[in-house]
Amino acid sequence: MDYCQQEWRGNTSHAECIRKGYEAVSHKFISIRRVRGDNYCALRATLFQALSQACHLPQCLQQEDLTSLPEKLMVRYEWITRWRLRHAWPSKMESLMDEIKDCLMLLKRKWKNMTDIKLFVERQAACDELFRSEEEEYKLYEAVKFLMLSTAIQLYEDSEKGKEVPVFSWLLFARDTSSNPFQLMENHLNQLGHTGGLEQVEMFLLAYALQHTIQVYRLYKYKTEEFITLYPNDPKETWPMVTLITEDDRHYNIPSRMCEETSL
Repeated sequence: MDYCQQEWRGNTSHAECIRKGYEAVSHKFISIRRVRGDNYCALRATLFQALSQACHLPQCLQQEDLTSLPEKLMVRYEWITRWRLRHAWPSKMESLMDEIKDCLMLLKRKWKNMTDIKLFVERQAACDELFRSEEEEYKLYEAVKFLMLSTAIQLYEDSEKGKEVPVFSWLLFARDTSSNPFQLMENHLNQLGHTGGLEQVEMFLLAYALQHTIQVYRLYKYKTEEFITLYPNDPKETWPMVTLITEDDRHYNIPSRMCEETSL
């Protein structure tokens, strides 16, 4: 609430709504962890929460062919060679495959390391350390983005075959800018972290890719049915849940049950 009073001092109805939202959140959470405000913030907040409470590897990281996933997809979909890495465009297909494979294995290794730490405080400290290593941090985001692409391809193929898919998948591919996985990669995933963040429908895709339910307190939606939004809205019972907080659906922070204000 101290943080809220500092940030929202105005007398407008919008400021009042945000303050009421923070008050409601404060009944369950003690403090807030501020997340760095760039175009990775939704990924950063979600991944930090998932790792800091990790008890086991998600199924997507347990698959035996994880290391061969980039090659398998690139053989079938040549356009994946246009994947945009954070630092550079590889000059050869093999180097891109190696880069993505390295990112996926780093994510699996770091996630496994977190599951081996049994005390929450120690796991939180390990996450703090991990997210201070910029090179490793952004490799984790590349891995998550590629898992999102792989998930989108699977959903698209299932839909084309007439299989049942989640409603968000229809919405994801109903956009003019992402009517198929190639457009999704080119116009959205390639821009994620560079010129844009996650759109609402892509929060569902992130949840499916990581096999976590993402619960978001959307403060500007206070007193509406969308104040607490779940991605997906029919969560799987076996999926762990992470909780985020947003004032505008663009920047995300983390509500914390520990009594301290921290930054990420």
